Amino acid sequence: MDYPAYLATMPMHAITEVYGEDGLRERYRLEVQRFAPQERERLVEALELAARLHQDDRRVREPYVNHLLRVAIRIMHHYEVGDVDVIVAAVLHDAVEDHPDELAGTPGATAEAALAVLAARFGERTARLVAAVTNPVYDPAVDKHTQYRQHVRDSLEREPWARVLKVSDFTDNGVGVIHTTGPKVASSAAKYRPLVPVLRELVARPDTPLSRLVKQHIFRQLDLAEERFAAILDPA
Repeated sequence: MDYPAYLATMPMHAITEVYGEDGLRERYRLEVQRFAPQERERLVEALELAARLHQDDRRVREPYVNHLLRVAIRIMHHYEVGDVDVIVAAVLHDAVEDHPDELAGTPGATAEAALAVLAARFGERTARLVAAVTNPVYDPAVDKHTQYRQHVRDSLEREPWARVLKVSDFTDNGVGVIHTTGPKVASSAAKYRPLVPVLRELVARPDTPLSRLVKQHIFRQLDLAEERFAAILDPA
C-alpha cells in the first residue's frame, strides 16, 4: 500500500482508523530508520516476537499488536526517546503478563522464567523494565484496582524509565478510552482515573528522564484523560 508522506506526523489513533495495523507497522518502520543497523535489528526483532506472542489477542475492535505499536511509537516520536532498551521494552511490555508460557517455551511457566528469556534475548535492562510494568498475581481478597494502583506506584518509584513505559501505555488506554466500545469504556475509565494524580506526580519528578517540554506534553494528555473520564463517569 502507498502511504502519504504525512503518515510520519499523523496521530496514532488516526493511523489506526484509516490504515489499521499495516499503517502502524509502516509508521514504526519510519520511526526506527534513524537508528543504527544493529539497533534497528533489535527493534524489528522485538516487534516480530510481540506480534507472534499476541497474534490471537484482540482489544475490542483491533489486533492487540496495534496497542503495542502505538505505545512504542509514542515513546520514540512524542517522548523523543532514543534508548533502544526502553523502546524494546515498550514493544514487549505485555509479553510476560499475557504470554509467559509461549515466551518461556514451557507450559505453566512463571513470570520469572519468561523474564529470563527476555533478558537472554534482549538484555537484563530491558527485562527489568518489562518486569516493572508487569502486574503481579493479586490477592483475590483485596480490591484488584486498589492493588493495581499500589503496584504501579511501588514499581515506578524504583524505575524512572519504567515511568516512561507506563505513561505511554496509560495514554493509549486512558486518553484512548473513547476509541473503544461497550462496557469496557466505563470499566477502563474507573480503573485508570485514579492513576492520573499518581502518574502526574511521578512524571514531574526530576529523575524522570524526559525533557521539560515532553513532560508538559504528558501533563496535557493527563488533563485530557481526566476530562474524558469525567465525561464517562460523571455525566451531567
